[in-house]
Amino acid sequence: MTVVQTVDVAVPVSTAYNQWTQLEEFPHFMQGVQSVEQIDDTHSRWRTNVLGAHREFETRITEQIPDERIAWTTTHGETDQAGVVTFHRLDTDHTRVTVQMDVGKDGLLEKLGVATGVVDRQIANDLGRFKEFIEERGAATGAWRGSVDRPQP
Repeated sequence: MTVVQTVDVAVPVSTAYNQWTQLEEFPHFMQGVQSVEQIDDTHSRWRTNVLGAHREFETRITEQIPDERIAWTTTHGETDQAGVVTFHRLDTDHTRVTVQMDVGKDGLLEKLGVATGVVDRQIANDLGRFKEFIEERGAATGAWRGSVDRPQP
């Protein structure tokens, strides 16, 4: 099942995008994320606890266009997901951040979380915490401005 959530943040698009490239900071605003280890520019290792389900998995960024979008998919581990986050400039100081994730493919707990709306609410709440985090700081904690081209089929 696909979950889509959006939040408007009062920072320029480059600030919102730059912060999103700092995966190791995700535990500060994503409730279920315990840790993220950046392996290289496109690979990371995640430890999560969502709905009481502990998961460890690795992801690969499949496409990344600065100030526009970051797409990912899992490559190894205890979950199977894919998603994309997009950044839309509303004006000089405001950005719309949209997360679209394919979730609920794993086990009974994940399917139940999707069916009852718990996963949808968690993503919405995480985006709300991202909004608070980046607006309070007013600047990103770092940035990776490289591009990753989507592989051709």
